[in-house]
This record gives sequence, C-alpha cells and structure tokens, in this order.
Amino acid sequence: MKKKIHSESEMVRAVQELERGINAEVVARDHGASRSSLYNWKSKYSGMEVSQVKRLKELEEENLKL
Repeated sequence: MKKKIHSESEMVRAVQELERGINAEVVARDHGASRSSLYNWKSKYSGMEVSQVKRLKELEEENLKL
C-alpha cells in the first residue's frame, strides 16, 4: 500500500475531531488514514492547536542545528 503523507495541520484537525467524540472510523475515512494512524497522531498531538504544532516543528529543527 502506498504511503500517504499528511501535514501536521491535517493531523491536528483529525485529532480534534476524535476529541469531539466523532467515531474513529468516520474520521479515518474522511482523512484517508487508518485507525492506528489516528491513535498515533492522538498520542503525539492531543490537546494541541495548529499554531502550537508549527512552533514545535520549528523548535525541533532549531535543536537539530545545534
């Protein structure tokens, strides 16, 4: 199966839908991801907003440079 790459903002939106109580099957179908991917995203991005994820990404890149 071909891997599909999702942006961080798409991942955060999917996690937010899960947190609102929408069924995982529906969210997975809408975003073209598997349920296991959703739960992995949830463990990483739970409680975050898109702006926070972008800032986290910037900090990780800065740390790699150091």
